[in-house]
Amino acid sequence: MGIEIERKFLVKDDRWRSLATGILYCQGYISSENGRTVRVRIIGNQGYLTIKGAGTSLVRSEFEYVIPVEDAEEMLQTLCDRPFIEKKRHKISFGNLIWEVDEFLGDNQGLIIAEVELSDPNQIIEIPDWISEEVSHDPRYYNSNLVKNPYRQWEETKNEV
Repeated sequence: MGIEIERKFLVKDDRWRSLATGILYCQGYISSENGRTVRVRIIGNQGYLTIKGAGTSLVRSEFEYVIPVEDAEEMLQTLCDRPFIEKKRHKISFGNLIWEVDEFLGDNQGLIIAEVELSDPNQIIEIPDWISEEVSHDPRYYNSNLVKNPYRQWEETKNEV
C-alpha cells in the first residue's frame, strides 16, 4: 500500500527562489469527499492519476499511476471540477530532504506553500529559514479545498469585513 506522510508550511519570503527552477503543474479533482480524493495531474508531458484515502494526522494512503497525457487532458476537460489547480513546483534539497515549494497561479495566485514528505510522522526535520508557520492541519490549504475555496476568494472575504 502507498502511504503519504506530508507536512505543509507557508513561505515567508523569496530567498528560496534562487534555489530551484519550477515546472508547471495542472491538476483537477474528479472527486473529493470525506477526505478521499481522485486527482488527475499533468506535469510537463506526462499525465498522472492519483487516489488518496482519508488520513489521520499527517498520514494517508496514496496511489499514483502514470497515464497517457492525452487521457489526462481529456479527464481534466470532461471529468474535473473547476477551477483547476495551476502551480509551479520548485524542488529544493535542504538537509536530507526535498522541499517542494508550490507557487500557485490562476485563482490561487499569491499563495506559496512548501511541502516536505517524510518517512515517519514523528521524523525530526530541519526547517529552512524561508519557511513560516505550519499549516499541515489547516484544511483550507489542501489542494482539493483550494478548488472549492480558491485563495483569491479569501482576500475578497477579508476586504468585505
